[in-house]
Amino acid sequence: MASIFTRIIQGEIPCHKITQDDRFFAFLDIMPLAPGHTLVVPKQETDYLFNLDAETYQGLWLFAKKISTAVEAAVPCMRIGVAVIGLEVPHAHIHLVPLNKMDDINFMRPKMNPSQEELRAIADKIRANLGV
Repeated sequence: MASIFTRIIQGEIPCHKITQDDRFFAFLDIMPLAPGHTLVVPKQETDYLFNLDAETYQGLWLFAKKISTAVEAAVPCMRIGVAVIGLEVPHAHIHLVPLNKMDDINFMRPKMNPSQEELRAIADKIRANLGV
């Protein structure tokens, strides 16, 4: 059965897409730790990040770097934090989380519950900063 991320990539489940290319996909987390919290995933469904082949693994990180630059330009923050946990969805993914303090990337704290309009607005801001 396809993972929820594969279903998002295939358009079966709506998302606030930031961008994609032929191998990777970036979209907003709908229950973010901070505004602009973005997920970056390979389109190839692989459960564990370190099971990706070297080319896909390296490409994913380069794609995430491009997205992080756009997130940082769109969301006031000190920097973009990176987390790879991989237990909640069986599809390799990278969390990009805008940070102003260490606790901003604490996955044990309650998640935000932004409206669709708030998510749409932040996605628009991030997309506007791609290529910065």
